[in-house]
Amino acid sequence: MARKVTTKRKLIVTAIAWTLGILIFFPILWTFLTSFKSEADAIASPPQFLFFHWTMENYAEVQSRSNYLGHFMNSVIISFGSTLIGLIIAIPAAWAMAFSPTKRTKDVLMWMLSTKMMPPVGALIPIYLMFRNFGLLDTRTGLVIVLTLINLPIIVWMLYTYFKEIPGEILEAARMDGASLMKEIVYVLTPMAVPGIASTLLLNIILAWNEAFWTLNLTASKAAPLTAFIASYSSPEGLFYAKLSAASTMAIAPILILGWFSQKQLVRGLTFGAVK
Repeated sequence: MARKVTTKRKLIVTAIAWTLGILIFFPILWTFLTSFKSEADAIASPPQFLFFHWTMENYAEVQSRSNYLGHFMNSVIISFGSTLIGLIIAIPAAWAMAFSPTKRTKDVLMWMLSTKMMPPVGALIPIYLMFRNFGLLDTRTGLVIVLTLINLPIIVWMLYTYFKEIPGEILEAARMDGASLMKEIVYVLTPMAVPGIASTLLLNIILAWNEAFWTLNLTASKAAPLTAFIASYSSPEGLFYAKLSAASTMAIAPILILGWFSQKQLVRGLTFGAVK
């Protein structure tokens, strides 16, 4: 019999949850408020939270100084492109590991996960030299390739977890009905794993959108995404906090909106997996 949760316990848990949520969200809120301040108000001491002269001049200057739409389109193409290619590669790979495992399957999965533990700077020089030799520096294609490879272990691991929860008998029944391997994956497995695939898709879009190390080191101007757009407001002369906050707000707004509207699908996929 389940233990009854008391009203006091609910209030305590709710208060803790709200406190943690506010602490996590506060830097974003502060960045948003700073974007409407003048540079003098942005560095004022003590800090001014709400009672300051609100201005839109930072957004106007950012728009006039930078090609926001160009950076935005680069981020969209790079993040969505790398995630879709990763899914195309990872779905068959996760299917093979989940439903046709070998004695080396777990070793391969652990090896793939271990690649995420390596500091990115350790692979920067060889990747930079390869990109230079193949003409991939400062190109969308190059960034799509490198972000696909970076996030592929996470995509495979997540899909493998969801696929393991799908009863193998369903796939066997599809084979008995004459389904080929491709039809089994496309028409049987994929529809059943839609929540897991959707959460994997959303999470990896966010990871690719926020990737800064590779985008800053492998691009200059043509393929620079919004991470480079933000970094351009950090100069040797100093940090212009108000303009930097305006650029940051413009860069994170699209992904925040996407996360807000897709939070139910994301939580459902991450919490419950593919099939219950």
